[in-house]
Order: sequence, then structure tokens, then C-alpha cells
Amino acid sequence: MKLFSQMTAALTAGFALFGADSVMAQSLTRVNNFGSNPSNAKMFIYVPRNLAAKPPIIVAIHYCTGTAQAYFSGSPYRQLADQKGFIVIYPESPYSGTCWDVSSRATLTHDGGGNSNAIANMVKYTLQQYNGDPTKVFVTGTSSGGMMTNVMAATYPDLFAAGIVYSGTAAGCFYSQSGGTNAWNSSCAQGQVRSTPQVWAKMVFDAYPGYEGPRPKMQIYHGSADTTLHANNYNETIKQWAGVFGLDPAKPDVTQANTPQSRYTTYSWDNGKLIGVYAQGVGHSVNMRGADDMKFFGI
Repeated sequence: MKLFSQMTAALTAGFALFGADSVMAQSLTRVNNFGSNPSNAKMFIYVPRNLAAKPPIIVAIHYCTGTAQAYFSGSPYRQLADQKGFIVIYPESPYSGTCWDVSSRATLTHDGGGNSNAIANMVKYTLQQYNGDPTKVFVTGTSSGGMMTNVMAATYPDLFAAGIVYSGTAAGCFYSQSGGTNAWNSSCAQGQVRSTPQVWAKMVFDAYPGYEGPRPKMQIYHGSADTTLHANNYNETIKQWAGVFGLDPAKPDVTQANTPQSRYTTYSWDNGKLIGVYAQGVGHSVNMRGADDMKFFGI
């Protein structure tokens, strides 16, 4: 569990910079009855006072050791929701250590009864309860939450218009051959799980057999100095979504050095259907970029 300890230290240090806000703490609301929830994930929601008539919805998924409250306090989405009138769902992991289950067959399957199923039901509840815009539902997360973002995009492509992954791994990379729920996969974490775009894409297609509709556009951030979830996981995630979209991961349409900041390189495929942002010298995890997220989501 050495890597888990590294993840804990890295994320605690990163999010401590934001601090806590007692006013914000009073604004996050627990929702107990949002639909079927076999995995016992928790739902928290932030609804701004100036809610749009048909609000967009962002699902913001925390990291290992995190909570809904910590991600609420440490991420930029609450302030952006106040400005733009969208709703933010903050799921919370039910497990000790609060990593997300990205390893079980249940969570890697559409309506399989795992954490992904619970989060999807949170979205459906919010759409109905608040007259949300079903064409503007988005998902993002950091570390374990980034892993779950890829899983959500794979298992519920019909729900999400876009996903932004901060320092995660490809959907299915943590899959447990023994059927473990919330299992750790050191081979994946260390960047040793490598495959072709076609094999990675099949994991996405198998997550929702028979689905032939549109899929969310994806943006992938990762740091080159990440030793918690090795930087090769960036390459594998890009290969996965390139495979899904029928693109060549080695041939982006556009490459921009020092974008969106110094030592970051941004790669774009198919008019932004897939974007990779590789942060040179950055460890675990890449800082969230709220204003840029809004641009990618189109909010």
C-alpha cells in the first residue's frame, strides 16, 4: 500500500492550499434517496441561488482519502456554479480510504449495480428534480475520481456530453481478475499495463454492450513526474479514447507547446473531440483549471 500512502500525501498537500470555508460547508446538501444504490455511495449536491432555468450539471468526483466536502471546498466548481447557474453533484465513496471502485465488473458495466450505477442515478435524480439540461451533463475528477470519470464516460455515454480527467487511469486499467471491489492494482498504478487502442477501446464498448449512440468528448490531464499514477497512464488513456473515436493517438491534429501554461503541451484530435494536456515536471496531481473546464464543457 505504499502507493496508496503516496496518493494520500500528495493529494492532502495539494488540497490543503485551498483551505476550508465554513460558509461553503453549510451550502453542501446530502441527498439520501436518489434511486437505486446497491454500492451505498453517498450523494451531495450544490444548487446555487441563481439557478439557470434549465441548468447544466457537473459531477465532480473526489480523490482517494477525499470526501464530497473536501472536493467541494478544494475545487473551483462551487464559485463557478454561483457565476453560471449550474448544479454540481459531489459523490462520496462508501469505502474505507474513500477510493472509488474502478475494479469490479459491476462498476465497469452499465447498470451493473456498482459505484458507476449509483452516480448515474444521482444524475438522473438531479435532471428530474431541477429540470436539468440533459444535453449539458458533464463529469470530472481527480486521481481516483479521474479514474471514475473515465469509467462514467465508458459506462454511461448516453448521460454525459464531456469528461475531464485529472491524473487518472484508463477505464478498465484497475480491473480485478479476482472480482475485487475497490481493489488496488499496482501494475496499472505503476504504468505497467499497456495495450493497443483497439484493446482499450473494447473495454469501453464492453462497458455498455450494444450502445451505438454519441459518446462524450474527453480531455485528459497528466503530469510527467507523477509517481503515484505513473505518467504512462496518460498515454494509455489517450490510446483508449483515440481507439473509441477511431483516431490515431500518435497523430494529433494540433500540438501546442506551453499551452495552457509554461511547460504544458496540449494535443488535440478531431476538432477537440479528444484533448490531451501533458504537464512537464508536474507530479500527482495536476491542478484543476476551472475556467478552462468551463470552456471545454461549453458552459
